[in-house]
Amino acid sequence: MIHSRNNAAFIDGQNLYLGIKVLGWQLDYEKFRRYLAEKYGVTKAYIFLGYQAEHAALYDQLRRFGFECIFKMIVRDSAGRVKGNVDAELVLHCVIRLLEYDRAIIVSGDGDFRCLAEYLISKRKLEKILAPNRQRCSSLLKTLGTADFVACDYLNEFEDKLGRK
Repeated sequence: MIHSRNNAAFIDGQNLYLGIKVLGWQLDYEKFRRYLAEKYGVTKAYIFLGYQAEHAALYDQLRRFGFECIFKMIVRDSAGRVKGNVDAELVLHCVIRLLEYDRAIIVSGDGDFRCLAEYLISKRKLEKILAPNRQRCSSLLKTLGTADFVACDYLNEFEDKLGRK
């Protein structure tokens, strides 16, 4: 009997976008959602984003591909740059939904998520950390894991499978 997985992905949208962009390619979000389902058994994929009205079409597209968008209102700094840090929201949703999924996949290379990853490991609830870019992934995440458990995979190794043509 094949046991179906009920895993959930918690995606830092800006970290994913910028981590791939610096590599010089674009992520195909439809392929990425399918990859999460097939490779990691993801039934729910939560993407955390700073909300900007001018990106409403993108948000609709993400929903059509099977992502649940969770927004944080943005602010602008003194130079006019957009700030929409979603770290707290991602951690909160991952923890309050703990009983709703088998294991979590965290999509980010941000070392601020190490404490969340350690907590999930202690509860046997971490499946994987998917960092967009090995070179820009925090050493705080790279050093997680044991001889039996490799915590991080890197999306930069899958451009041919996940990139937009």
